Amino acid sequence: MNSLPFVTEPLRVTDLDEVMVIEREAFSAPWSANLYRHEITRNDLGHYLALRLNADGENAGLLLGYGGFWLLVDEAHISTIAVRSGWRGHGLGEWLLLALLQEAAARGAREATLEVRVSNQVAQSLYRKLGFQVVGHRKRYYSDNGEDALIMTLPGLREPRVRATLEAEREALAARLQDLAVRLVAGKGDVPDHAQVRGEHV
Repeated sequence: MNSLPFVTEPLRVTDLDEVMVIEREAFSAPWSANLYRHEITRNDLGHYLALRLNADGENAGLLLGYGGFWLLVDEAHISTIAVRSGWRGHGLGEWLLLALLQEAAARGAREATLEVRVSNQVAQSLYRKLGFQVVGHRKRYYSDNGEDALIMTLPGLREPRVRATLEAEREALAARLQDLAVRLVAGKGDVPDHAQVRGEHV
């Protein structure tokens, strides 16, 4: 995994200009820079990760995506995941989600939850593959078009069986990303990334 052309690390205030570029590309109701600044510096429940290009050249250090969760006692609520346009469709959204789940478990979370549009079958398939289950339904949850959301939960986040499943998915994804490393560094391919997530209740 060390040979992959990107690194996952804490999101910083100095990333906010790039965050806002991606935020406006990814979401019809983008969060503001001030909201992200608050999340990073003032919200003790919020934990955010950056996915950054770790390669030489003109794009060195480029923010490829970011994601975050709120740790509510022992539940990690995935609040957002977004990937830069032009870098989507390669599994970077899934990589970020796996990193968030790993971070959440390390911080004591026993389960993870998220919302997903009822129409987003591709994202739902990914979440089910990782062990998420539909546990509820939010009517007219999304403010841009009034679409309903499914509530999906991954229980047993710290159980050996679940951790083994997530690690196996991470290793398999790393192998696929390694095969695509040259294309990723070149920034080629703009396929929609259905792993993007947004919780809109803040």
